[in-house]
Amino acid sequence: MTDTPAVVVERLTVQRGHNRVLEDFSCEMPRGRVTGLLGPSGSGKTTLMRAIVGVQRVRSGSVRVLGEPAGSASLRRRVAYMTQAASVYSDITVAENVRFFARLVGASPRRADEVIEQVGLGGARGQLAGSVSGGQLSRVSLACALVGDPEVLVLDEPTVGQDPLLRDELWDDFRARAKAGTTVLVSSHVMDEAGRCDDLLLIREGSLLAHDTPAGVLAATGAGDLDAAFLQLVRASGPRQARSAS
Repeated sequence: MTDTPAVVVERLTVQRGHNRVLEDFSCEMPRGRVTGLLGPSGSGKTTLMRAIVGVQRVRSGSVRVLGEPAGSASLRRRVAYMTQAASVYSDITVAENVRFFARLVGASPRRADEVIEQVGLGGARGQLAGSVSGGQLSRVSLACALVGDPEVLVLDEPTVGQDPLLRDELWDDFRARAKAGTTVLVSSHVMDEAGRCDDLLLIREGSLLAHDTPAGVLAATGAGDLDAAFLQLVRASGPRQARSAS
């Protein structure tokens, strides 16, 4: 595995109208690790993910993924993105959705079937995607992202609405993928998921508060848990002007 970071963000600024969603934001994400992107709703997590995938218009700065500019055609089969809102076709079945995305990335129908089982949708494979529950629909979207075994996997709040047992199974899968060499970026506003990550990016209102391991964040703040550590970092950053971000 190369020591070159999988993702390099340099002085990224994203603006919507008069609001700076991200401002002069820089970070690196190593290969083969689970990086957690943590922060409250509206902190800029989704905007950063969209920039990494290459679908976000930016004001200035740069994002490189696997050595290429974000959004390059060469990255289409190497980077997968699970959006916060499920991006699937409601009028075809769960299996048809996953097999469609499998064809797009050159994966086999057998691989699609494996992923459907992996995310706990074996019993719903023949149902129309539009008829399944919200939690199941999120898993359909996750299966579509996983089916091509991407080198970089970008997941926007993938465990929201899932039961605790399935959340554990999904995190086990994310960590297994990272161990096998996949770079996994997972966003969440739930701090109890932070301890499952190898590295943390803690952001607030478009600015980076900390980039460290969970143990490093605790050591730097002297806090007893990551919730308290994040609150301490927020308070230390001082009051900020309200902004609109996502």
